[in-house]
Amino acid sequence: MRYVLDTSALLAHYRQEPGWEEAQALFETDDAELSIASVSLTEFGRRLRELGANEAEVETTLANYQLLFTEVISVDTAVAKAAFVIGCHTPQRLPLVDTLIAACAQARSAVLVHRDEHMRAIPEEIVIQHELSASART
Repeated sequence: MRYVLDTSALLAHYRQEPGWEEAQALFETDDAELSIASVSLTEFGRRLRELGANEAEVETTLANYQLLFTEVISVDTAVAKAAFVIGCHTPQRLPLVDTLIAACAQARSAVLVHRDEHMRAIPEEIVIQHELSASART
């Protein structure tokens, strides 16, 4: 099965926030093909800086996470056009980076894994999704 992890899933995993165990289970599943969108690297890095990491720590964290993925999906013309279509078919306005990440998942016929309320608004028939648990497991 193919999966694209949204930045929200990466952050949940990194910070061991609710839903991180589900992300970890995907990393440990042998037949899971895990990818991220290239723009998630930027978004993840910026968030790590906001959380207090210095540039070297961010670079190390990004490099370590990249090793966990089969592919870092570039945003090309086809993905950009798909993001536009996703935005047109979503009832509420989506941040640009979210539409690009969703379009990367769509381009790979992958399940979009997230913990992002914006992503919930994307119709399931356009992008297949799995939302990480919002509450801590006991």
